[in-house]
Amino acid sequence: MCKSDNFHDEIGNNHIATCDHTPLRVDAFDMSDEDKIESIKGDVEKILTTLGMDLTDDSLKGTPNRVAKMFVKEIFGGLNPAKKPSSSTFENKYKYGEMLVEKNIVVYSTCEHHLLPIVGRAHVAYISSGKVVGLSKMNRIVDYYAKRPQVQERLTIQIVEELKRVLNTEDVACVIDAKHLCVNSRGIRDIESSTVTAEFGGAFKNLETRREFLDYIKLETKF
Repeated sequence: MCKSDNFHDEIGNNHIATCDHTPLRVDAFDMSDEDKIESIKGDVEKILTTLGMDLTDDSLKGTPNRVAKMFVKEIFGGLNPAKKPSSSTFENKYKYGEMLVEKNIVVYSTCEHHLLPIVGRAHVAYISSGKVVGLSKMNRIVDYYAKRPQVQERLTIQIVEELKRVLNTEDVACVIDAKHLCVNSRGIRDIESSTVTAEFGGAFKNLETRREFLDYIKLETKF
């Protein structure tokens, strides 16, 4: 039985995720980026024309192409596994055995329910089991998974699962605090609220370790 439009609207309006992986078709990458841009360009032209916009105006003439390039090359670039950042690891020769925290990583993502921005900060931590990863790689992993239509819960899980794989450890944690413009700019239009999600693996399921991580996040960074 087909589910009704009201059912799907309810999922979207309540920002409910239906799976912990990004839902992609098997033929998602059969088209080249250039072909995708050309196709999306025509779709954007149709949307703007339907809305009554005059695309012969100099200000709007280039909008369909700009939007199409932005979708494919920028804000949804994280859909393409070819763009996944390489995450070289190194032996923990200096025997650092405490928690490593990378906090205040900027998150720019897009809500998959209304295609409006999600903007916030991610705080990521791990305890080495013998491997370490470059600090910038943690930022790049966050950025890669953020650059796709997303649900914040899924994004948080994907970041943790990727770092678990890269570092070969379960001891990984991530907290994200973000504003959703689908809440802030439409619907309830609550500009003050933000959403906090967390995923704790391995040692971070221990309350004392988790509390230590959360205390590090609260530290004020001074220069």
